[in-house]
Amino acid sequence: MIVASDGSGDFLTVQEALDQIPNGHPERVIIYIRNGVYKEKIHVEKPRVSLVGESAEHTILTFDDYARKTFPNGDPYETFHSYSFFVGADDFSAEQITFENSAGRGALVGQALAAYVDGDRVTFKNCRFIGHQDTLFTGPLPPAPMQRAHFGGPREGFPRRNVRQYYEQCYLEGDVDFIFGSATAVFNQCEIFSKRRMGEEDAKEFPADSIHGWLTAPSTPEEVPFGYVFHNCRLTSDAPVQSVYLGRPWRNYAKVAFLHCWMGEHIIMAGWDNWNKPESESTTAFCEYDCQGPGASSEQRVAWSKKLTAEEAPSYSIQRVLAGEDGWNPMSIE
Repeated sequence: MIVASDGSGDFLTVQEALDQIPNGHPERVIIYIRNGVYKEKIHVEKPRVSLVGESAEHTILTFDDYARKTFPNGDPYETFHSYSFFVGADDFSAEQITFENSAGRGALVGQALAAYVDGDRVTFKNCRFIGHQDTLFTGPLPPAPMQRAHFGGPREGFPRRNVRQYYEQCYLEGDVDFIFGSATAVFNQCEIFSKRRMGEEDAKEFPADSIHGWLTAPSTPEEVPFGYVFHNCRLTSDAPVQSVYLGRPWRNYAKVAFLHCWMGEHIIMAGWDNWNKPESESTTAFCEYDCQGPGASSEQRVAWSKKLTAEEAPSYSIQRVLAGEDGWNPMSIE
């Protein structure tokens, strides 16, 4: 199936093509998407689907919902209705596509997800994720919200599963907690770009001594051995020097590891933030190994983070982190 916004393909929109996939299809379905801007709120809820864009820079799937937007009854969307692109099925893959939420800065609109990914054995290669606050959510949801009765969104009430995701040579951009969630996810050879936060429309930029963001906010379940693992990634930014944390725990058993990564000068020397949860310092697993760059100095890291040893680092290999019980290898898709 070919999607083309100019009418030269089989479908004008991505969702039209997805809707044509029969329920219970046994084989992988590949949908090719030609260059263009596709303003759609997209749902992928059938397994074994691959989306292949013509080019990551010019095949753009975008929408502009946001947390402070309201439904007709006046209720706010909150975080988990704000996504532009939703994956709720297993064995999904995407290549050469931009996933964007164009709603704007968190100070004005709140959380605005570019992608909500809640499937197992999911792969993204050469893709771009563009947003501000909460750009990429890697499901599942935590067991319960912290401040309200319901999360809302497409997975409210669904059983929790431990899912695995793989991101290779992708570009991820945002500011506050822009990679967050409960999945076990590997980011291999990716660029993680922390955006400078701006003040209100008529105000000056955030001063240089303010916090401009957190890369990660994991909610890894206690029983799951790995959360986010970054291999050979570049951490870049246009934010001021020492204004961005590597991460903070959305839930107390959060797990993140950076191995062989290059870190820019925007990374705060302390590295990690406890999110005003001192009790999490004894339960999180925030680790680094053999990282380089001006933001990688470990001498001033918080005492409750960990520097992996040469003997421990191999346990964070891509194959070991993602294999699970079925031996999944994300380097090959059937």
